[in-house]
Amino acid sequence: MATCCGKQTELSMNSNARKVALVGNPNVGKSVLFNALTGAYVTVSNYPGTSVEVSRGSAAIIGQQWEVIDTPGMYAIHTITEEERVAREILLHERPDVVLHVLDARNLERMLAMTIQLIEAGLPVILVVNIMDEAERMGLAIDMKLLQQKLGIPVIGAATARKRGIDEIRTAITEYRSSCEQQRFEYSRLLERDINEVAYLLQGEYILSCRALALLLLQQDEEITELVRQREGDGYKLLAEKVREIAFNRRESFHLDLSLERNEMVRKIVNGVFTAPEKRVVTPAERLARLAVQPLTGIPLLLIVLYFGLYQFVGVFGAGTLVDFLEVKLFEELFNPWIIGVVKGIIPWEIIQELFVGEYGIITLGIRYAVGIILPIVATFFVFFSFLEDTGYFPRLALLVDRIFKHFGLTGRAVIPMVLGFGCDTMATMVTRTLETTRERIIATILLSLTIPCSAQLGVIMSLLSKFPGALAVWGGCLLLLFIVVGLLSARILPGEAPMFYMELPPMRLPQFGNVVTKTYTRMQWYFMEILPLFILASILLWLGKITGFFGKLINVMTPVMASIGLPKETAVAFIFGFFRRDYGAAGLYELQTKGLMDARQLTVAAVTLTLFIPCVAQFLIMKKERGWRVAGTIGFFVSLLAFGSGYVLNKALLATGLLA
Repeated sequence: MATCCGKQTELSMNSNARKVALVGNPNVGKSVLFNALTGAYVTVSNYPGTSVEVSRGSAAIIGQQWEVIDTPGMYAIHTITEEERVAREILLHERPDVVLHVLDARNLERMLAMTIQLIEAGLPVILVVNIMDEAERMGLAIDMKLLQQKLGIPVIGAATARKRGIDEIRTAITEYRSSCEQQRFEYSRLLERDINEVAYLLQGEYILSCRALALLLLQQDEEITELVRQREGDGYKLLAEKVREIAFNRRESFHLDLSLERNEMVRKIVNGVFTAPEKRVVTPAERLARLAVQPLTGIPLLLIVLYFGLYQFVGVFGAGTLVDFLEVKLFEELFNPWIIGVVKGIIPWEIIQELFVGEYGIITLGIRYAVGIILPIVATFFVFFSFLEDTGYFPRLALLVDRIFKHFGLTGRAVIPMVLGFGCDTMATMVTRTLETTRERIIATILLSLTIPCSAQLGVIMSLLSKFPGALAVWGGCLLLLFIVVGLLSARILPGEAPMFYMELPPMRLPQFGNVVTKTYTRMQWYFMEILPLFILASILLWLGKITGFFGKLINVMTPVMASIGLPKETAVAFIFGFFRRDYGAAGLYELQTKGLMDARQLTVAAVTLTLFIPCVAQFLIMKKERGWRVAGTIGFFVSLLAFGSGYVLNKALLATGLLA
């Protein structure tokens, strides 16, 4: 039961469909707790009417079935960003039976203000004070029993990344009972008068309490104002007049007064609950975290991470050792000869044999590329990405590059989709939803589609070019130059200003093996389910193109274009492959290089042009879904034109200078 403006409103009466919602600031461990509660029973989808993703999972908690909802990060009940609006929509319309407010123990005083708002909203709150292990290392102490007494709600100390407190949270969820013991937080006499005058006029039924609604109305919250207008009917006019009157009388100080009073409430609650040593202990992880955000130390650290993570682990080990084993030893020497014999023994018609085991066969080309070349590269990248993610390094990287990204019309938050783009540009394009403005999302989408190679493409290209001194440097330099030029031009051409950047910094810690495995498995499952059908489809279309002669005609049409950038006719095949998937095109270059058809200069020009070339089908469709046909089409045309233009200029420059000769 939840109290809503003095009325009792039933929440979820069906015991088989009870809901628990996780709320809190970003980077406080909500997703780790969500994974611990739900395991593998998870679905991710856009919240209706928005581009914000919400994770849902089912969990059997002490014999009861629950739906667990991981809401986007929010800082207050009064919303600003689209993610915060979605989180509040879930609280307002999905009526969770339990709301788990997860906060960072190291920032208890700052984050308790939201706990107060949830309690005064009349929601069924359980407070999870997370990241206790790091707080204790810093010498911080929190009296959970006293905090629970002061708040009047269940309070649990936890370190969810270490699986600490999970059982207590499960027990608290199943044993939660709404009560009137929740603390009533009193404001100053003047503010209490304003709240009561507005709350008294509220007659409709709501999930949030009248006090919370009154405060949101006085803060000029547009969504809440519209909700109240719809539910109050004829009484809304009088209510709106009262809100306007109070807002006008307190126009210069209301928001400041409310913030100061809530800060004072928090200070009184924390008094006696939270103790810190006179000289705070600085852990090695904290020292590393500080080094990661300082330019003088953070940039060398980033280069070390990229060298050992991307180059050595993904490029050398993934694209070299693993690909050599799977593609050469397993497929070419063992599997392909065997499957060719099997197919030819079963299927008598040569044209159908070609569909499965021919030059562009589903098995000998599509599955071989997907499993033998692409899978090991993507797998090693996602291991690397999940490892870094679990250390807490990405928020610090975002802080490090924020000043640079502002020149491109972005904030440091954009570093997450940019880095994820090195795994899969399709997935990264979806992650641009987390950026605050449409302008940021468009700029990030342009840069992703143009200059960020996916892990499979990156791995193959690094493997190809690393054999030639200077080729890899030329390729990387061209991409970096275009990233800077296009980013600067986009920031000046597209209207608007970059928003303010703020991000919670989780603790830096050694990654948990289980977390890395779970994240890698989830991403690999998504990626492979998306990639394999496209590779099979590409093989079928290429087979159809071959038997109808269309493929040959298309190659003839592209031959003059290839010649203009100094590439042989056969390179057209790789670019046709690249239209289906970027990594498919890179694998096509791999084939040409193994046959000795391209020298160092041609490989470098082809690698630069193919990297910049039109986004693959999957990424283009996601661009269309996220940005619309007009923006996606414009980006696709611009990227293709710039790709071949850059290839032409680079080829002329390499010929003129004699580099890579």
